[in-house]
Amino acid sequence: MSEVELAIRGGMIVTADGMRRADVGIAGGRVVALAERIEGAAQVIEADGLWVMPGGVDTHCHIEEPNAAGGLSEESFITASRAAFAGGTTSTVSFIPQWKGHGILERADDYARRAATGMLDHSFHQIITDPTDEVLERELPQVVARGIRSLKVFLTYDAVHLSDAEYLRVLRAARKHQCLVHVHCENYDAIKWRIEALLAAGLTAPKYHAWARPPVVEREATHRAIALAELVDQPIQVFHVSCAEVAEEIAAAQARGVKVWGETCPQYVTLTADDMARTSAKDGAFEGAKFICSPAPRGADEHERVWDMIRRGVLDVVSSDHCAYSFEGPNGKRQNGTDRFDRIPNGIPGITARLPLMFSEGVSKGRITPEHFVRLVATNPAKMLGLWPRKGGIHVGADADIALWDPQRKRTLTNAMMQHVADYTPYEGMEVTGWPVRVLRRGESVMENDQVTAQPGTGQFLPRAPYDMIAPRGITPNGFAD
Repeated sequence: MSEVELAIRGGMIVTADGMRRADVGIAGGRVVALAERIEGAAQVIEADGLWVMPGGVDTHCHIEEPNAAGGLSEESFITASRAAFAGGTTSTVSFIPQWKGHGILERADDYARRAATGMLDHSFHQIITDPTDEVLERELPQVVARGIRSLKVFLTYDAVHLSDAEYLRVLRAARKHQCLVHVHCENYDAIKWRIEALLAAGLTAPKYHAWARPPVVEREATHRAIALAELVDQPIQVFHVSCAEVAEEIAAAQARGVKVWGETCPQYVTLTADDMARTSAKDGAFEGAKFICSPAPRGADEHERVWDMIRRGVLDVVSSDHCAYSFEGPNGKRQNGTDRFDRIPNGIPGITARLPLMFSEGVSKGRITPEHFVRLVATNPAKMLGLWPRKGGIHVGADADIALWDPQRKRTLTNAMMQHVADYTPYEGMEVTGWPVRVLRRGESVMENDQVTAQPGTGQFLPRAPYDMIAPRGITPNGFAD
C-alpha cells in the first residue's frame, strides 16, 4: 500500500460497532485503509498495548464567547484547542451569541474569525435570544447558508430566556430551514420565584444555587419544551440533563416516536450538590462557587440513575458544557461579588476532563463497554450535528482524527493537566484510569504525552448540509402545520 503516508500499527481499534486488532492507514489527512498489516508506510506509529479510538467530538463548548457588556469569556480558541487535544478531543461545536435587541449576523463573522485562530476543527450553534421577524426571516437563512444548522435556545436566565411564544417561533423557523434546536430546559419564572424566597430568608451561600434549581424545574421545562416541539414537529436535543426524572420525560416522548434526544455531562455523574457546600480557610463558603453550573449537580445517589439512562440510550451524547470561569480575577467567579449565589457566573471548565472521566467512570468501572464510550463521546455527537461520517469514527474516508489510549494508565487530575485557561478544575484530586497518550487531527500528531504541538490557525471550519436525522417526521396534531 504505497499510497499510505502513516500507519498506526498493532493497536486495538475501538469504534461504535466493535473492537478489533488492526493497522490504520492514513493519507491526505484521511483514513485510507484498515488491515491486519499495512506495509510500506512512510511513517509508522507503534500502538501495541494501546486502544485506537476516534478523536472526541464535543458539541457543547463555550469558547471565546463575547457578551453584551463588551467582555469576553476567558477561554480563547487557542487555549481551548490545547485543552481539548490534551484530553483526546479533536472537534468542537461552540456558540455564536445573540443579544436581545440585536441581530445574529453582526456576530457571525467576528466569531468565525476568532475560531479560525485555533487548532480545533470546529462548527457552531447559533444562539437565538430575540426571534424577531428580521432575525428569523432575513438573517437566519444567511446563517444556515454558511453551514450552521443548529440553534440554541434558553428557557431560563434573565438575559437570554425565551417565552413559550418566542420558543414556538424558533421551532417553526428551524423546521423551515432544517435546523436542529438545542434547549436549555429550566423554568425561568419558578427559578426567579425560588431565588427571591431564598434571599429573603437570608440563604445566600453558593450551596443554595441547587436549592433554587431543584429537579422539578428542570423536569417541567423539559416536558414543556418537548410538548411544544411535538406540536410544531421540530426535532430537538435537550442539553445537559442532570437527573433520571428529566431523562424519563425524554424517554416517554421517544416512546411516542418524537424526535427528541438527551445529552448529559461528566459533572452529573461525578459532582454533587454537596460540592457547592464546600468551605475553605481562605474563602469560606465561597469555595462552593467552583462547582456552580446549571442545571445544578444533584445528590450522589443520582449518579447511578443517570448511568442507567445512558445504558438505556435515553442519554446518548456526553458533552463537556465547557464554560471556563476562573475562581480568581475580574472575569471569574467573583466578578459580581461573593455575597449572593444568584450573582455567581454559572459554568465550570471540563473540555479536557470529559473523555478521561467518562472512560474511567464508565469503561474502567464496568458501567459501559468501550464501544458505548465511543458512541457517547464521538460517534453520536458527530451524527447528531451532521458531522458524520467525516468525524466520529475510524473508517475509510473519515478524517484521521484519532486518540491513542492507554486503558490502564492511572492519573490523578490536577488543574495543570487540564491546559485550559481557568485557574482551577472542579475535578481536582480525582483519580482516573485510562488516558490519551497521543492524538492525531487529520493525520497530524497534535499531542503526545501531554505536549500539544499543533500550530494556531490550523483548525478547519466544518460546514453542515441537511441530513435525515433531524428531518421533521411529518406528523402534527390534526395534520395541520403552518
